[in-house]
Amino acid sequence: MHPEAGTGAGPLGRWLADERAGMARRHVDGFLAAGAVDVAIVSGPPDATSFGERLRTLARAEQPAGLVVLGSGAIPLATARDLRDLVGAAGSEERVALANNRYSADVVAIARAWPALDEVPDLPSDNALPRWLASVAGYDVSDLRARWQLAVDIDGPLDLVLVRDGADAPLDLHPVRAAMAAVRDVAADPAAELLVAGRTSAESVAWLERSTASRTRALIEERGLRTGGAGQRPAASVLGALLDRDGPASFGSLLATLGDAAIVDTRVLIAHRLGRDESAWPVAEDRFASDLLLVEAIEDPWLRSLTASAIDASIPILFGGHTLVGPGLRLAVGRRRGHASWT
Repeated sequence: MHPEAGTGAGPLGRWLADERAGMARRHVDGFLAAGAVDVAIVSGPPDATSFGERLRTLARAEQPAGLVVLGSGAIPLATARDLRDLVGAAGSEERVALANNRYSADVVAIARAWPALDEVPDLPSDNALPRWLASVAGYDVSDLRARWQLAVDIDGPLDLVLVRDGADAPLDLHPVRAAMAAVRDVAADPAAELLVAGRTSAESVAWLERSTASRTRALIEERGLRTGGAGQRPAASVLGALLDRDGPASFGSLLATLGDAAIVDTRVLIAHRLGRDESAWPVAEDRFASDLLLVEAIEDPWLRSLTASAIDASIPILFGGHTLVGPGLRLAVGRRRGHASWT
């Protein structure tokens, strides 16, 4: 499934959509080589249709025996083996499903998909599909969480920088590349401390402990931000509470008291301030510009001030989303350590 850039998309949004379209075409070739009978790109402009409704409509039209469903930005680092395993799971005669992560899926292989998917509810995103399959549809769901590369998802332009160095970017990437290089220097320094905050995981923290020379300070919060159900408590963040107290202009100096470099999931901070509903957040173009530390391109005053404070801080700071503080840590800080970045 490939969302096209909307008519109001800015240069970063259009670049992201174009790059993901290219990834979708590569996925077509990869899945056909892995044994899939039919592979199609389902695309269109952004609209109010939920993921669940879109999947249900697709299933009714195709009535597939088995189905692998993914977004165009999903699993860009997948190997041929990974694709074969997904196709194999979709072709099973059993009521089974295989996801990259059953708790926050970007790709799901579903055996005996029809008529099971005729009942899929209006899920807001693919993240929650494995949970519905297991708890409601009676599937035996397994996942491939041990393969870290399958957790990489291209959600924004920063992820393109992490995966392929941002080739052909429409805007200047010098600020974020310089910050990333400085963060890597800190990670290689035994006397330094690296702060990671947001939706990181115990596995990612363990990788940092094994693969970087610096000490690690981790603040893990709001995992499952996108899969929260009705009645769940509002998003809340320790760093967000400090921003409520001291304002966004204080953020850089605050982080400098906690580490010698910082990697921060800003979506958690935004959700703390504005709630889980992304329609209330600063527009995607502003979030993308903040991730790339392009403060002059940000219109939202709060996010602009937050980003400026990171740029002016006495330590290097990287902003991003779930990929950055998850599997993207291996890409953001691991390359200088050779093979360790891929273990």
